[in-house]
Amino acid sequence: MEVAERIGKANTSLTPAERRVAEVVLEQPQLVAFGTVADLADAASSGAATVVRLATKLGYDGFTGLQTSVQHALARQLRPAAERIREPAATDAIGRHLQLELDNVATTLRALDGDALAEVVAALSASDRRVFVLSGDASLGVARQLVSDLHALRDDVQLLEGNDVAVRRSAALLRESDVVVTIDVRRYDRWVVETAATAHASGAWCVAITDSLLSPLAAVARRTLIVAAAGGGPFDSHVGTLALANVLVAGVADGLRAVATDRLDRAESAWQAGGALKDR
Repeated sequence: MEVAERIGKANTSLTPAERRVAEVVLEQPQLVAFGTVADLADAASSGAATVVRLATKLGYDGFTGLQTSVQHALARQLRPAAERIREPAATDAIGRHLQLELDNVATTLRALDGDALAEVVAALSASDRRVFVLSGDASLGVARQLVSDLHALRDDVQLLEGNDVAVRRSAALLRESDVVVTIDVRRYDRWVVETAATAHASGAWCVAITDSLLSPLAAVARRTLIVAAAGGGPFDSHVGTLALANVLVAGVADGLRAVATDRLDRAESAWQAGGALKDR
């Protein structure tokens, strides 16, 4: 949703009252789309002037501009699959999905801050740091791919997963030198949010890959990388998240070229000796 991107970019300049309004905008888009200034102000325990001030700060022509943007974006809002599956099927499914996924990738990569990206890549490349990846259920496939790719380039990379006992044990044993990458978008898995908070409390260097700077994951992260996840069907898209993961892996590969080259050469030799892969 465009307004979510604007809120994320303006996050550091928002007052506490404006932030409350912004949270309601993200959590209750229907209220914004079909309500009034007074409705939004009441929901945020704020005043009408604060609502208008936030809309202006986000670059809209007052509340009407904000409301119009949210109305147009509702079709792409991250809603439960049970709601989205009831929508009419697209008449041009290929064209619709093509545009959605192109937008997801473009929005995600254009939102990347160069300094933040460099800092995250440096942390992931540090040989004296263990890397853990934590993910919500929906984004688990991307998380597994990220772990696999990073592990091909360096040691000490693993997925933080398992039952409640295993996850809590792993989180409790985190070190201050560890890097924890958490991937999840709204609606966030509660156990992921809680584990990310535990990682933060342990002093680990936390990275959040999520949909907004107002995400609870962003609140406990040193660096937050924003992804767009609008889906053309009942489920969120993870194409933008995968594209971001690819950027991180490419950065680590560049930073660890000598070590990574040796590791990849050894793996390739083992595959060839065992006939593990077929080219045709």
